Amino acid sequence: LTSQFRLAVVQLHVSKVKADNLSRAHNLVTEAAGQGAKIVVLPECFNSPYGTGFFAEYAEKIPGESTLLLSEIAKENKIFLVGGSIPEEDRGKLYNTCSVFGPDGNLLIKHRKIHLFDIDVPGKIRFQESETLSPGSVLSMFDTPFCKVGVGICYDMRFAELAQIYAKKGCQLLVYPGAFNMTTGPAHWELLQRGRAVDNQVYVATASPARDEAASYVAWGHSTVVNPWGEVITKAGAQEEVVYADIDLQYLAAVRQQIPITTQRRNDLYTVSAVMDS
Repeated sequence: LTSQFRLAVVQLHVSKVKADNLSRAHNLVTEAAGQGAKIVVLPECFNSPYGTGFFAEYAEKIPGESTLLLSEIAKENKIFLVGGSIPEEDRGKLYNTCSVFGPDGNLLIKHRKIHLFDIDVPGKIRFQESETLSPGSVLSMFDTPFCKVGVGICYDMRFAELAQIYAKKGCQLLVYPGAFNMTTGPAHWELLQRGRAVDNQVYVATASPARDEAASYVAWGHSTVVNPWGEVITKAGAQEEVVYADIDLQYLAAVRQQIPITTQRRNDLYTVSAVMDS
């Protein structure tokens, strides 16, 4: 195992033209690989505008146009590619799905968003993913030569139990493609990432679409990587850009040694466990 590797997060500008989104993703992921990134993360809904009115129109089967391209990009750059998410159609149902590809272009996992984004903040924002989407029901992890990685999508990050289970199963990096908005973004986006990182002594990375003030759903942006001490080590602004973080697993081990919460848990009093093993 290599104890250090470079992670890149692509904060993509997403338009209504799928071909443009795919082309831009291709270019930026290739650019990230050229900068030495071994794992590259794309944002939630990277091939389509985010919104219940768009999911059916942009939905694809997997494999399909977008995921076949992701497979090619991963293979040509010899990287692990966390393909943000796309609206997926399967047997008459729609899912918000993240596909992860290995350096050989093979599909490693398909994570369907477990927790659907159904919220209502009076006077600010109401959004109901469940109007069109179905929830996934599988925990998703994949192995790399560096570490095991756990995957969630956006709203999944608010559920601390998911992160705890991933950490318990050996994940040292958690990735959340997400699209927080102008209400929840400033309030909770960074806070939740830092919370998940400190709680579990892991690295946490988030990939947001770039902010587009003209879109029906305005993403907060600010894709971020947080270290196991809870420090923000890289953060994008609001616009399209690629940010990098050098992940150091020896540092992670040192943090766990200094504050040994993993061995101090009172499993005789409480536990968080997965009902179904993935």
